[in-house]
Amino acid sequence: MDINKQIIDQRVGKIFQDNPDWFEIPKNEEHRKKQLSKAFLIFAAASYLEIESSESVSYITEGGNDSGVDAIYIGDISDSEFTVILFQSKYHFDLEKEYHFPANALLRTIDAIKNIFNPHKTLLLNDKIKPFIEEIRSLILDGYIPNIKSVLLSNGEVWQVEGDNHIKNANFPKNQVSFQHYNHQDIVRQLQNNTPIKDAIRLSGKAIIENFAFKRVLVGKVSVNEIAGLMERHGENLLEKNIRKYLGLHKSRINEAIQKTLVSEDKRNNFYFFNNGITMLCSQFRHNELMDENWQVKVDDIQIINGGQTSRTIRETIKNNPNIDFSKVFVLLRLYEVSTEDEDTQTLTTDITIATNSQNPVDLRDLRANDEIQKKLKIAIEQLGYHYITKRGERFKGLNWQGKGEGFTSIDPMNVPSSVASEAVFAIWKRKPHLAKFKRAELFGKFYEDVFEEINASQLLMAVFIFRYCDNQRRKEDLSQKYNHIPYSNYFIAMLVGNTLLKKMNISFKQLTHKNFKEVKKYFDQNNEQLFQEANQILVKALEEFFPVKDLEKIDLRRISALFRRGDLLSILEKYL
Repeated sequence: MDINKQIIDQRVGKIFQDNPDWFEIPKNEEHRKKQLSKAFLIFAAASYLEIESSESVSYITEGGNDSGVDAIYIGDISDSEFTVILFQSKYHFDLEKEYHFPANALLRTIDAIKNIFNPHKTLLLNDKIKPFIEEIRSLILDGYIPNIKSVLLSNGEVWQVEGDNHIKNANFPKNQVSFQHYNHQDIVRQLQNNTPIKDAIRLSGKAIIENFAFKRVLVGKVSVNEIAGLMERHGENLLEKNIRKYLGLHKSRINEAIQKTLVSEDKRNNFYFFNNGITMLCSQFRHNELMDENWQVKVDDIQIINGGQTSRTIRETIKNNPNIDFSKVFVLLRLYEVSTEDEDTQTLTTDITIATNSQNPVDLRDLRANDEIQKKLKIAIEQLGYHYITKRGERFKGLNWQGKGEGFTSIDPMNVPSSVASEAVFAIWKRKPHLAKFKRAELFGKFYEDVFEEINASQLLMAVFIFRYCDNQRRKEDLSQKYNHIPYSNYFIAMLVGNTLLKKMNISFKQLTHKNFKEVKKYFDQNNEQLFQEANQILVKALEEFFPVKDLEKIDLRRISALFRRGDLLSILEKYL
């Protein structure tokens, strides 16, 4: 039996056992298996997205009338494009038997893509998936281009030839729709710690090495074949993990331009001049100093911190074009030797990575973990009795062969991820709910100071408590049926709840500190339902001003989605804040 299957099966059972609120009470064995399959979906989607299971639950759409989609993730808008990840999951309970992802299930996903991304097609949808579809269609009608990743989750093997034929016959544009199989082996691999990478890079021609400020820098020219070889040997482990996640979730048309240049007979040999190059960090590099050029540089702890798209595209282009001679195609290489032994150099590594990626909307949460603001918040939050998780993997220590240890399992109310905190603070206290939802990738980049400036631990924690409560309300089908804005407005309602809470406590935002934290939290815990209702009433009044109609329920959901995405309602809500 595949030991990875056993590990995943144990984790699936633990998720089901530890989180009864996420599942229905099993009526029989068949119903129990259905709930366990849902647990696998939650677990696998969390692993793929590198988030906590408590967050991936909010993306689950499986059930009747789900258009063949079990979960949906909608990414941020970037350069007039946005990413949509469609998950379909198949869990097999016979761990001894080998299964391939079924071709007919793949066909359902293909049909879903054809239907969902055509705003003019009428679909019968359940209440869980409908808000996602309307949000996608609202974006499309506003002129944004969707990049679609169909991720097929299972604890078996990839689909066979019939599945490949279905994908080929769908005739989707390759630069806009992709398919990926993600299984038990991928999940365990993702959870385990990566080992440091040691390798050698052969430079072409002369290079420059300079020593200054107790650091070393190498600048030189390297063949694209050399980069392709590195990527072939080490793959995604070469990419700094937050950048790896960004490139995995976002499709860039830059890749297409790189590929066209590489295969162009006229432009290929000038690739060096067209590309910004590749930047790597390492703990040490060495070479034969008796040679004047064409050095073979031995490198320890290599990480690509900028140029990940270039490196990936080089590997794929060379692999897919075996008849093209790339021997005279080069790219610029910057190699920084930065020790990882002390805190100062760790901070420098972070700063270099942030600086070299300042033009890319990557998720910089992990890189900010060593920032002075995050360190101080972590200490202050722990003094209040909570654990502030500043980067992915902090509580996900990997799995040993008994399947023990931390993993993407259940929500612990004492754990507060900085990713959730940034959204909550920006939406509630900084009154930017539309940006908190649709610019998540920039909350630790462009908006970092705006989010965390002058925020104390008590304010951060209360924002998270309010945010989580409002998000739970969003998932209640009876509430969504009564108020059609609920699936789209939870960031706005959270802002209003926070404002109402301060008024009830007769304090200002700045007066919320460790001295009255317990008192404020107690009041919120005892009155959260009433606070939510009052916030919802305020929002309904604002909607009635914005849409001068008798029945808000008759308004097209795509208009409502667009309203909250653009933040147009904020000017009306100002009078209530």
